[in-house]
Amino acid sequence: MLKILTRAAAALCLLTYTAQAQDGSDDLAAKTQNPIASMISVPFENTFDFGAGNGNAWIMNVQPVIPVTVGDWNLVSRVIAPIADAPGGVQTPGNPNSIGSGRAFGLGDINYSLFVSPAEAGRFIWGVGPSVTLPTATDSRLGSAKLSMGPTAVVLTQPKPWSLGILARQLWSVAGPDGRADVNQFMVQPFVNYNFGDGWYAFTDPPITANWEAASDQMWTVPAGGGLGKIFKMGNQPMNVRAGAFANVIKPDAAPDWYAKLTVQFLFPK
Repeated sequence: MLKILTRAAAALCLLTYTAQAQDGSDDLAAKTQNPIASMISVPFENTFDFGAGNGNAWIMNVQPVIPVTVGDWNLVSRVIAPIADAPGGVQTPGNPNSIGSGRAFGLGDINYSLFVSPAEAGRFIWGVGPSVTLPTATDSRLGSAKLSMGPTAVVLTQPKPWSLGILARQLWSVAGPDGRADVNQFMVQPFVNYNFGDGWYAFTDPPITANWEAASDQMWTVPAGGGLGKIFKMGNQPMNVRAGAFANVIKPDAAPDWYAKLTVQFLFPK
């Protein structure tokens, strides 16, 4: 799996050198680094987990972002649809220790968030709204089996060449089988991007999570790490490619020691 990631990253880096240079790539990078920008985008985020007790896993999150302007407000829809290949299942709030045997492959629980944000942004850009996770997993080992909902919010600022912000979400289960654990999960994701110019940037955006239903020594997952990315054009299609690695410095027993990420994102600026 690591060899596949390395080769894919090398191929994509080579691609950025041979692809047509993109006009305004620095401005597009700022939009790409804004989670609630008024720009349609479709990222494919691949996560490769290593060091978990039950074996390595691969998860691809398909994460389309679709903004709509209504009067003085932007309504930004963000979807996270996970596809996983994991031994025994994946760690979720309603499935904290991974269950079953053999590899589980399929669709996980889909999360939908709607951010309401001012159409005319000031120095600080912000958005708030509801978040809902649907029990769509095709295998019981890949999801919580619970309908969950709660609030989400993001705030950021972009003084060149930086993009600095924080995204937060809290989910509680409201329906689902009694035999599965309740969902009570908090997530906060600080993100820092530094843009070098010509579309290149460095980033760190570790998603810090807390499962409030777990024992105190199994509650938190705190990653640390970062990586590099590049905005470029493939023909007439603007693209964003980035790769990085994170170590879980605090984690539950079932979580991986570290993971690598490779994201390919299609951009559709207005």
